[in-house]
Amino acid sequence: MAKSRYFYCLFLMNSLINIINFVPRELIDRRFSGALISILIGTIFGTLFVYIFTVLIAKFPGEGFPEIFYSLLPKKLARTLLLLFAGLWCMAGGVTLLSFVDITLRFISPDSSPYTVVISFLVLVCICCRFDSLSILYGLEIILSVTLPLIIYGLVKALTNPDFNWDSVLQVITYFWHKPDLMSLSAATFSFSGYLNLAIFNRVFHGLKLKHVWILGVEGLLVLLLTFLVPIGYFGTIAIDRHVYTWFSTADSIRMESFIIERMLFIFYFAYLSLSLVSVIVHWHGGLELFKGAVSSVKKQSPKAEQWKEWSILVLFSAMVLSLMGLNQYQLNMFGAWFLQIRWFGEMFIIALLFYCYRKVRRGNL
Repeated sequence: MAKSRYFYCLFLMNSLINIINFVPRELIDRRFSGALISILIGTIFGTLFVYIFTVLIAKFPGEGFPEIFYSLLPKKLARTLLLLFAGLWCMAGGVTLLSFVDITLRFISPDSSPYTVVISFLVLVCICCRFDSLSILYGLEIILSVTLPLIIYGLVKALTNPDFNWDSVLQVITYFWHKPDLMSLSAATFSFSGYLNLAIFNRVFHGLKLKHVWILGVEGLLVLLLTFLVPIGYFGTIAIDRHVYTWFSTADSIRMESFIIERMLFIFYFAYLSLSLVSVIVHWHGGLELFKGAVSSVKKQSPKAEQWKEWSILVLFSAMVLSLMGLNQYQLNMFGAWFLQIRWFGEMFIIALLFYCYRKVRRGNL
């Protein structure tokens, strides 16, 4: 049985990983047209979603979506929903993986073959995501304990750097009251989406109780503000348009005069390589279990047959990622933007569906 702190690990992982996904780019593109107010509104909605979802899922202790749906919904509908959600979880991991492959080729090893890099990552992810849920949570906690101090160190170095221009930050703040759009709201709420991993990891939680949910809101708000404002402070309100992965460009601009490694980029890359891979493992573990739930049979299968099923699903996930490797930078950004919007509407649908399941259980008990 997992303790409640592992939920905070899931939330923190997803919150931090938005720095390398498409969230900073989408918010910075709208820095003069509602990005800041989107961050505030997204924090309110995100915190509310976290609270509602965790309260509802706690009513089904030790159960994931497959167990909940099969017991309360028609079997055909349950299978369809599980397949759709498995695709969403696969896409979430795939977006992170594609982003980090592109980052590796741009900043670390431009001469490497893209397929060599992505296949190396896929082999590691596919092996690890087959571990049981509790082992993955233990691994996540260890990775966070190593990477979080490095990320905080990088943030402190960025904010205390004399090259940081506060005038650019203040200029963007003057556009606070501009009307937001759907894309900026979708991007801002992604920082809070870590709670959705309880769709599978709730199996190892029994009686999950969250205290001081407002802390999650504050943490998400701080991460979003830093994600959005720090690159603008380095490159200015106009020149920031020239950078695709704004935070890695920022890290590449920081020099550490009193450290063994002179460039901050290498420390930042190591921290986010570890965090990105464990994020993909968490998402694909969820997608794998949801897919297995959708194609499960009544008859008990042998361990060998179960292994073949798992590897077949993971090959399908990997094929999806490899098929998207041919996308250029513009197409990859468009794919990321579509994912952020689909994910937000998917969250609202999942919460509504879980509420329906809870109401059905309650009526049955009356």
